[in-house]
Amino acid sequence: MTGKIEEGPEMYRFAVVRDLRKRDGLTIADLSKKTGISPAVISKLERNQAVAGLGTLFRLARAFGITSAELLALVESRTAQCKKETERIAGDFHFRQIEFANSKCFYAEAPKGAKRSSPDAHRDDYETCWVLAGALKVVLPYETHILKTGDCLQFDALFEHTYEAMEDCRIIIQHIHKQKRF
Repeated sequence: MTGKIEEGPEMYRFAVVRDLRKRDGLTIADLSKKTGISPAVISKLERNQAVAGLGTLFRLARAFGITSAELLALVESRTAQCKKETERIAGDFHFRQIEFANSKCFYAEAPKGAKRSSPDAHRDDYETCWVLAGALKVVLPYETHILKTGDCLQFDALFEHTYEAMEDCRIIIQHIHKQKRF
């Protein structure tokens, strides 16, 4: 079921369907055949002259290999989110951070000898640590890594881990939330 978009600020931007279709190398006819949605409806969605009902969203999402929720998030009219950094000090580590729903990014500076361990601070994330300057020891349950300028390490953040500055260092740490698909 589709309906006419009301005047004023658009709540959804279904033109993203065109972007996904082209990304996959599909014509409107191909997408219609794959989804059972008429070419006219797909065309109206792509020109943002209609909105998709739940069944249409579901069929389109399946055709693109994503969930209905992921497709709905893509069609929301806001295409970017801007945030202001916050700062905090944890022990000898000085953090500047940005946090979004699916990720956190930290810029940290620490003097030689600084140590930080806080596995309780994580959700179900992957963690990436990139050393911009200096040297850093990362201790995981079954392995230890010495990272120097330009080195990067990724691991499952649920594992207990410790950072220790071997030299004065500057690092970027990113937490990327794991997708729960089922």
